[in-house]
Amino acid sequence: MSAIRISPLSYLCIQIQQLKMILNNGIKNIIFDWGGVIINIDYNRTLDAFREMGMTNFESHYNQLEQKEIFDRLDTGHASGEEFFAFIKGEMPNGTTIKQIQDAWNAMLLDFPEENFKLLKVLKNKYRTFLFSNTNEPHLEYYFQKLKNWYKIDAMDPLFEKAYYSCRFGMRKPNPESFRKIIRENNLDPAETLFIDDSIQHVEGAKVAGLNAYHLKHPERLVELFDTF
Repeated sequence: MSAIRISPLSYLCIQIQQLKMILNNGIKNIIFDWGGVIINIDYNRTLDAFREMGMTNFESHYNQLEQKEIFDRLDTGHASGEEFFAFIKGEMPNGTTIKQIQDAWNAMLLDFPEENFKLLKVLKNKYRTFLFSNTNEPHLEYYFQKLKNWYKIDAMDPLFEKAYYSCRFGMRKPNPESFRKIIRENNLDPAETLFIDDSIQHVEGAKVAGLNAYHLKHPERLVELFDTF
């Protein structure tokens, strides 16, 4: 007997239905990832930008699944943006400017879809909502300037009860203790809390901490998970 094959689209529909069952079964709190869930992000844009400037091995230093120590230190606030850019400059061909490096580093950060902006405002009135992002000060500085122009807000914080940025929090996903700390600080019941992320290793870390967790996979859109609009 041949195995039943499920198309990728059918699989996504099944996943979404399973998530909606979880949402209807006592979820009171939602923790969102940022890049790849709320805002669009494309790591390849940064990889391509560095390749064009002559750094052909940038992907070995940084990608969605893993990164070298300097990136971890940046993401946990143990290295400043200036230190990070100086390190990258040392890996680049002579004549490369800090501005070029900054532009390449920020190239991965794309738009903040209006449907997600509206969704978050609605969900904040239905759930206790939180943001937990592995990110860094250069990215925050760059993107918060964008938010002022797009939505007249200075940061992501107004859209949540509390926003956790790893560079200010001092901890990164997928470390289960990072999730446990958020749970403790906000007196959350893990069984009543859902975490949504586009990186499977972060989803697995959340599960270890006892959270319900959902892996958002391209081409899924965040709004498809909620019967809000």
